[in-house]
Amino acid sequence: MAEPLPTCYLNGTYQPLRDARISPLDRGFLFADSAYEVLPAFKGKMFRFQEHFDRLARSLGEIRMSSPHTHEEWRALLTQLIARNGGGDMYVYVQVTRGMEYGRNHAFPAQVTPGVFAMAAPLPPLTDALRANGLSAITVEDFRWGRCDIKSTALLANVLMKQRAADAGAEEAIIVRDGDVLEGSSTSIFVVTDGQIATPPNSSRILPGTTRDVALELADGAMPVTVRRIGIDELRAADEVWISASTRDVLPVTRIDGRPVGSGKPGPLWKRMNESFDTLRARLVDTPVL
Repeated sequence: MAEPLPTCYLNGTYQPLRDARISPLDRGFLFADSAYEVLPAFKGKMFRFQEHFDRLARSLGEIRMSSPHTHEEWRALLTQLIARNGGGDMYVYVQVTRGMEYGRNHAFPAQVTPGVFAMAAPLPPLTDALRANGLSAITVEDFRWGRCDIKSTALLANVLMKQRAADAGAEEAIIVRDGDVLEGSSTSIFVVTDGQIATPPNSSRILPGTTRDVALELADGAMPVTVRRIGIDELRAADEVWISASTRDVLPVTRIDGRPVGSGKPGPLWKRMNESFDTLRARLVDTPVL
């Protein structure tokens, strides 16, 4: 991944990222008592802003916090951050913590000011090698907490899964629980079988994917798609497997647990979906940030 861009936002101030400091007593640091959001910007324009910040507000609500800003205030804050980092194609990371109290107590403090941090980084490119060959993944049994629908910064289990994939020479870990395929360690998942696209339904075991929703919209009417349970055997027998993320659109997975998926190359439906995303991004230039 490329280095982040130089300017961040921290608790009311735009400043050099390398100089940013928080208190070690911040509850985000002590307890991961915080939620976060990531969204892409193309040519300096945020993509699916409304959906991303609706999700942030939901995550905060689920941990009994109110968003410290309205959507319009978030939009203005991040528009300025993007401009200060030169515009262009990037992703923006936003984190809201419950704040800092003088001490360490598990129960919520009575009066505390939320902490707000935002930074930006270049979007990873879709390389010619990735277009031609796809990426590899492994499967892992789920050992995360029970509220994966909250976009919490408590990501140690996901980090361990991703590292297990890296140790195996793979790019992603596909999470399985009781034989059901759920999602990747930092992605949503799709399988294609006999021309039919499927993705698991939202639940407490899955983070609602904003990019997954875009893919479902693009597929609607153009490609057959269903939202339903996916078993591990179906994953292993699929013709195509995709993962999606805000920073990467939809990517093809061509090897799982060392075995090829389908032909072992990106499939025809993924190529159609990738073209649809390219078209959507091109249209974004002439539309307002929504």
